[in-house]
This record gives sequence, C-alpha cells and structure tokens, in this order.
Amino acid sequence: MEIKDIENLAELAKIELSEKEKNTLLKDLDNILGYVKQIEGVDVSEIEEDYVKKNVWREDNIKPSEFSRELIINQFPDSKDGFLKVKKIL
Repeated sequence: MEIKDIENLAELAKIELSEKEKNTLLKDLDNILGYVKQIEGVDVSEIEEDYVKKNVWREDNIKPSEFSRELIINQFPDSKDGFLKVKKIL
C-alpha cells in the first residue's frame, strides 16, 4: 500500500487528511493487511466442523394487532382529520 492509495481512499470517503494522518493510516493499514496475510497462512484443511448446520428459518405467524388506528388516535392528545398533530420541530 502507498500514500496514493490512502489519498484515493480519503477522496472516496470525502475526508481531508494531513500528511501526518496519511502516514499514520498507511502504517495502520499495512499492519492490518500484514495480520490478514498471517491469518490467511493458517492451515485449516484438517480441522473438522464441530457445529450442526440447520435451517433457522421459520414460517411467519401473523397475529392481529392489539392496536387499531382509531384506538391510537383517540388516545392521542391532539388530532385532526384522522391524523396526529405534533409540535413543529426545527
């Protein structure tokens, strides 16, 4: 990885970096990529899975709602024409 790669990433992220920040990020990313290469080198070919794969999907059970539009509107302090009136937020 080079400084131009860091500058490209910064441009894509729409952030400005000082030269010190670029060098720090370059060093950090080199360390991260080095660690990833170290992990890629681990031989896992003889490791057996010790978990069971199963389908975790279930059928949706639709239940009728306990709340109705009218119930909510009637409990709200201020409403007009079937809509809830709230304070303006700026």
